[in-house]
Amino acid sequence: MENLNVQSSGEQSAYADLDIAVIIPCYNEEAAIATVIKNFQRAVPSAIIFVFDNNSTDNTVAMAKASGALVRKVALQGKGNVIRRMFADVEADIYVLVDGDNTYDAQAAPKLIETLIDGGLDMVVGSRVSNKNNAYRFGHRFGNALLTKSVAFIFGYAFTDMLSGYRIFSRRYVKSFAAHSSGFETETELAVHALQLRMPVAEVPTQYSARLNGSLSKLNTYRDGLRILITIFKLFKSEKPLTFFSSGFFFCNVVSIILAIPLFETFIQTGLVPRFPTAILCSALMLFGLILLTCGIVLNTVTKGRSEAKRFAYLSYSAPGRAPASKHANS
Repeated sequence: MENLNVQSSGEQSAYADLDIAVIIPCYNEEAAIATVIKNFQRAVPSAIIFVFDNNSTDNTVAMAKASGALVRKVALQGKGNVIRRMFADVEADIYVLVDGDNTYDAQAAPKLIETLIDGGLDMVVGSRVSNKNNAYRFGHRFGNALLTKSVAFIFGYAFTDMLSGYRIFSRRYVKSFAAHSSGFETETELAVHALQLRMPVAEVPTQYSARLNGSLSKLNTYRDGLRILITIFKLFKSEKPLTFFSSGFFFCNVVSIILAIPLFETFIQTGLVPRFPTAILCSALMLFGLILLTCGIVLNTVTKGRSEAKRFAYLSYSAPGRAPASKHANS
């Protein structure tokens, strides 16, 4: 575990007594990583900057070390795997997560941190604002909007930029996050974790810039978009099983009733059931629907138990910027 105890006398009073970690997941970012590190060193001078390298084949590691960051290596490929290691290994009060491609505004970090502390929040998302098409391509904008609205429809909260790579976390958020995802779908999981536990969150618009020359995006619009959509589907099933399986129950019932209506009409008129296979299908669909409903009820109970366990892990840490009661008592 890495403990952060370095602070700057010039740090703003809002978070002068807090340990801040800037955590940067990296894969082949030699063109930008030094600039990112220097920008955050100026913006948040009391923070310790960690670069978690994910099997880079260029000079990312050497440049990060030369710029003064603490470098850790993660063997399992994928941004989600990197974030899992980051959250497990780094100990801090406030976590600043940012991509290593120099597209996010480091000067916005103090404002984002203060928003988290002043509001007693657990996550602040730096929502991307850009007028440059080459900075934020149309395909990415459209996919982000579609996926964000899908999550809002299912989980009941509308982030404007759910897939932003610029976020501020409290310690209690980080230490209660299970981190199942392995790739770029991890941003979806980060959002749903906050929504499931009904954590206080906020979004702050931040400037988003184009990548530097020589820096290439690792995000594939269609492949990773599909993975994110599948992740939303899985999270819907695991976090809201009663709603998920009840939908199957109602679908089976509706289809069964529609198919059964002509059979009942024929039976009332003639006293016969000439389409016996259809009758069997109607019965099977109705029974299958009941099985789905039962699964939903059982899994809903299990999910509540899992949510309570995560809630207890979350409550085992104090709110950001707020000392435990024992500290007040001894002061």
